[in-house]
Amino acid sequence: MSRRVVITGLGAFTAIGKTVEEFWRGCLEGRTSVAEIPSKWNDFHRYNSPVWSPLPPPDSGSGIVNDIEKTKLDTAAVMAMETAAEALRNAGVPLSLLDVKRNTYTLAGVDSTRTGIFVGTGVGGINSLLSNAAYHMMAPQPPRLQQLAKSLAAPDEHEENLQIVERIAADVLIPFRANPFVVSMIMPNAVSSNIAIKFGIHGPVQTSCAACSSGTVAIGNAFQALRSGSLDTAIAGGVEYLCDDYGMIFRGFDIARTLVMPGKQPLSHDQLNRPFDRDRSGFLFSQGGCGMMVLEELEHARNRNANIICEIAAYSETCDGYNIMIMEPNGSQIVRMLTQLLQAADCAGHDVDYVNAHGTGTLLNDATEAEIIERVFGKRVLVNSTKSLLGHAIGASGALGALVAALSIRHGTTHACRNLQVPVRDLNFVRSVGNHSIRTAVAQSFAFGGHNAALLLKAAA
Repeated sequence: MSRRVVITGLGAFTAIGKTVEEFWRGCLEGRTSVAEIPSKWNDFHRYNSPVWSPLPPPDSGSGIVNDIEKTKLDTAAVMAMETAAEALRNAGVPLSLLDVKRNTYTLAGVDSTRTGIFVGTGVGGINSLLSNAAYHMMAPQPPRLQQLAKSLAAPDEHEENLQIVERIAADVLIPFRANPFVVSMIMPNAVSSNIAIKFGIHGPVQTSCAACSSGTVAIGNAFQALRSGSLDTAIAGGVEYLCDDYGMIFRGFDIARTLVMPGKQPLSHDQLNRPFDRDRSGFLFSQGGCGMMVLEELEHARNRNANIICEIAAYSETCDGYNIMIMEPNGSQIVRMLTQLLQAADCAGHDVDYVNAHGTGTLLNDATEAEIIERVFGKRVLVNSTKSLLGHAIGASGALGALVAALSIRHGTTHACRNLQVPVRDLNFVRSVGNHSIRTAVAQSFAFGGHNAALLLKAAA
């Protein structure tokens, strides 16, 4: 008989909250974080999308990651470690300092050999890669940019062109050295491996890379490992950090025209992000974020008197096998995934009370997803998109959606779908915060590459 798996701890670092408590409060308040893209990015490209969702400055007082460690770690790994620590504390797992010099810890009451780490990320340490590439290409001979400007400038435009290129050269942020730890910083598996090193975990340590479904896939893999009996405890979630000094990552999505854009109707910056609305134009690019949870086998959690938030009853995953960037229009493999999910949880579509949708705000995806929700779950089910608040944090987004589903079950409420005025389909979208009887919830993710993944959560029995 398969074992039951429960969630006992949560951690979050997002654009609207630096802890899970602050994040959840921000969700219920309908908070968002939207700002103009950094002005210096405009020296390198003219973008279609004018805004992004920046993260708040990180707190540095926890001591989990010290200043010396931060010089050796990509920001994504730092966020993953700090957020994992919050999830462990919220799960009631004491952290004991083991080695002061190495700043490593042990977990009390947990068998490290039967504990695993499962983290999803879309691009891992790409920020460190780009930073070190800037040093590699530009640091040896900085004057070459000025020389290039002089050689390219037309005689009648010489001074103007020279001033432009010199301004760009002045804005180029070249690190003072090539980081000797760059290889270990850019490895995608560093986000999970560093958690294992920090807390002395000796079970399987896995990194899932499935674009926007990465966090959901990671939690699903952890669930399957616990259910099979190979582990008793797991730290699982997703992390992403998508900020570089020149806006190159942003530009990639902008060129593909997947991001929010000003339309015919005048909208303020914080109104541009509109999942499931007929006036949607694309997704709000997020600087990143992190969502982590502690999963345990039910009896293991009970034996240590853990505070059980909810149960994960099923996980399912499929692939469209259709197009690297476009969702299959008929959604057949998403329907198959959700059908498998319901069967695994011994549920019918009408048994599901709430769907935390992928809901990016892109034209095709939202229309297809809304039609599938109605086909599989009917019109009664509550639906919202956490991306309407956060924007799209790529590899972290699925984990944050799963956190919201768990918290919605726990508190009997969920956040409203922001900026939803004229829905793309007649569904039961959450338009205002209120009390709901949420016993069963689905968190679903879709991704470039055709990845489809979903978790089914139930109230703790």
